[in-house]
Amino acid sequence: MLTALHHVQLAMPKGEEDRAWAFYGGLLELIETQKPPELAKRGGLWFEVGGLRVHLGVEDPFVPAKKAHPAFQVTGLEALYKRLDAAGVPLKRDSALPGYARFYAEDPFGNRIEFLEPDA
Repeated sequence: MLTALHHVQLAMPKGEEDRAWAFYGGLLELIETQKPPELAKRGGLWFEVGGLRVHLGVEDPFVPAKKAHPAFQVTGLEALYKRLDAAGVPLKRDSALPGYARFYAEDPFGNRIEFLEPDA
């Protein structure tokens, strides 16, 4: 029986931890957590805030996820949109999901990320 989603894992290219941190830790304000030593040898980063965990694992060769994606529910969607836009992140608004405002972003590696907020 499934009881919870433990984490979301996204792929990243080898040696790009600084760019990953700038996006996930900097722009999205997730907190980096330490990987267990055996897993740290593989590269990548882990982030967490509240009960939300995002793991970035090295994939070689790397191919970005253009369709499959995590969807993060947020508060302050418009402020997040403006922050990402000011940083030059590729963004696309979408209104196809009734009851939600949302947009898609690309992380530094081209992975698709969805952000949504329930309509007021």
